[in-house]
Amino acid sequence: MDDTFLTIADKAQGIYKDKGSKFLAFAHPVNTEEQVKELVAGYRKQYFDARHHCYAYMLGAKKTVFRSSDDGEPSGTAGRPILGQIQSNQLTNILIVVVRYFGGVLLGTSGLIQAYKLAAVDVINNSSIKEEIVLQQFEVTFPYELMNEVMRVLKDDAMNFGTPEYTLACKIGFGVRQSRVDLVCTKLKKIEGINLNEIEMC
Repeated sequence: MDDTFLTIADKAQGIYKDKGSKFLAFAHPVNTEEQVKELVAGYRKQYFDARHHCYAYMLGAKKTVFRSSDDGEPSGTAGRPILGQIQSNQLTNILIVVVRYFGGVLLGTSGLIQAYKLAAVDVINNSSIKEEIVLQQFEVTFPYELMNEVMRVLKDDAMNFGTPEYTLACKIGFGVRQSRVDLVCTKLKKIEGINLNEIEMC
């Protein structure tokens, strides 16, 4: 099972110029659509005098959440070429915003598509690409006397786990890479007296 994905490590910038128009490109690692909205709003405010603020994003290890915006450019000439570069580089959890300053000369449909594409190419080339592991999140509750058995499994197979909570029952949240989920769940379910719940995918 493929349980990794590619994203960017940090913010990056790029630029493309054509016939006086400037296309300023910005890439950000993002995890939610709320982050996307905040970042796009920030660029609209920062570059308030620009003609267009076009963008595209992809979210999730399965790459099922995505969107692009032409922001007033002819349909399909801005957001789609940006998204195309995200897809062709197999990236996710990424937002690319391209801010355009109009140079006075119309570029035409093909010119715009090329400009937004190459602005996205430049910012991706300037980005640090990293591989992330797809983690499936769980929470396990159990009596205190089973602590050693549970922790032995988590230390062997969990990618991360939190500090145990000691109430009437102990509770620990942890993540497991997708390819090892069945193995870890099988090991834990062999311990009588625990309760294992899947929390979310990340």
